Amino acid sequence: MRVRTYFSAAEARGQEMSGATAVVIDVIRATSTMVEALANGARAIYPTVSTEEAIRLANTLGREDTLLCGERKGLKVEGFDLGNSPREYENETVDGKRLVMSTTNGTRAFVAAQGANRALAGSFLNLGAVVDQLRTGDVGELVLVCAGKEDHFALDDALCAGLILDELLGGTEGDHGADLNDASRVALALTEQFDLSADFLETTAAGAALVKVGLEEDLSVCAHLDRHLLVPEMNERMIHIPRSSR
Repeated sequence: MRVRTYFSAAEARGQEMSGATAVVIDVIRATSTMVEALANGARAIYPTVSTEEAIRLANTLGREDTLLCGERKGLKVEGFDLGNSPREYENETVDGKRLVMSTTNGTRAFVAAQGANRALAGSFLNLGAVVDQLRTGDVGELVLVCAGKEDHFALDDALCAGLILDELLGGTEGDHGADLNDASRVALALTEQFDLSADFLETTAAGAALVKVGLEEDLSVCAHLDRHLLVPEMNERMIHIPRSSR
């Protein structure tokens, strides 16, 4: 298996994705929030890059059953229904709803991965389920797209990528038969240096930024390993749970 890891959405943008399986990772918080929302009954999520695009799309889909969701600088966009906190996406709020979402990093990473044969949403919340799908599916080349933080490396996303590879390949040592780029090797090495916890996430740049705006309670949700068994997948710029995965 050939594995490529990119440490930011900007790095992944323009890279050849044809025939590959991409896993998009934005631990704090977009993919964590997407997993939580779909687990709580949301019909589908539509990732957009700009808030203007999000507003236009929500109006086109119909506002009676569509929620505008997203953040800038960690906080809910003014006039939007929801921000990017997984704690907001409870069943009574999102069940049966379509979500149009625009975030600083995560939704841009999905756009960067749209040329892949499959584009999956990965986080700590569904890490085991993602690995199971990669083990049993026809993956082809595997591309891990870390959203990063404002076009730069994000430790939380990189650790998640490393844990996916660690589980998939059977550890950091030995001959696992995979062709890894340098970033994939770095991600794997991180699993020997850091342990997942809300306290760890608080030490990252993205986690510290959440603490600064008073949203530190999100970190305990984002650090919840294998909270859900579902694997969201993007098809034609719509993220949902395929029927085969239900």
